[in-house]
Amino acid sequence: MTQHHETDTTPGHAGIDIGGTKIAALIVDESGAIRARGTVAAPAREGGSAMADAAARLVEGLAREAAVRLRSAGVGAAGVIDHQTGSIRAASATFVDWAGFPLGHELSARLDVPVGVENDVNAFLLGEAAAAGIRDDVLGVMLGTGVGGAVIIDGELRRGPHGAAGEIGHTPGYSDLVCTCGQIGHLETLASGTSIGLRYAERSGRHVGGSREVAVLAREGDADACAVFHAAGRALGRACASAATLLDLPRAIVGGGVAHAWELLRPGIDDALRTDAPVSGIPLHILPARLGGDAVALGAIETARSLALAAAS
Repeated sequence: MTQHHETDTTPGHAGIDIGGTKIAALIVDESGAIRARGTVAAPAREGGSAMADAAARLVEGLAREAAVRLRSAGVGAAGVIDHQTGSIRAASATFVDWAGFPLGHELSARLDVPVGVENDVNAFLLGEAAAAGIRDDVLGVMLGTGVGGAVIIDGELRRGPHGAAGEIGHTPGYSDLVCTCGQIGHLETLASGTSIGLRYAERSGRHVGGSREVAVLAREGDADACAVFHAAGRALGRACASAATLLDLPRAIVGGGVAHAWELLRPGIDDALRTDAPVSGIPLHILPARLGGDAVALGAIETARSLALAAAS
């Protein structure tokens, strides 16, 4: 990569999306324009230090490539996050030595800039809300391997006292199936990519890899595939309506890999809104995400910018 002298660089920020299989990063300048992006495999089985090393190397390389001098970095990471310390409170078994890892401190030491850490779904919602110009109340739902959630109230991300606010994927009452967490009937049992594959296999006797393959079959007219997506959409719509009723939310934004099949989810969502709409009578708008794979990193940059401002003041 080309080396640049300090005088050749422009100030900017890094956004990092740390998941179980890959680490993605963006570099933006002060105007918010994306100057570089890249991904590397996530060494999730090698522990927190290996993950921090991989993320730091990726960001440093992208910053050199873009001739950007970093002022701060933001991270959207899987797991329950201690926002004050930047440490991982809890994480799935996919990650070795991740729970308790001081990610913010370790990345700050490697990059020599302030680093803020958010839960990845919180970061997703921050990014999507900023892109849509939403400054009040909105629910965010990510349909991926699992189902995650986040909520913004009065323009501020609501984290909750333990960093777990908005976790709509593990709310009960949607089925009689065992969830990945061991409890029964959570939204995740119908609406995650993994569950869509499992539900299709149960209905059809055909085993597929996940929601992407089921979506292909549904688009070809497979009745079982269509039914599974309808059930996922209906459960999602009911969950959004419950949150909207509880918190008086006018809209929800849905992202993640499953949401790429929006036209297959939409009929079930509409069905749920016909039968289970918020009693306020105010329409609930459930919308697909628009930033794609950049949403988490861009949302993390929203956190990074506030850190840079605080450091400069």
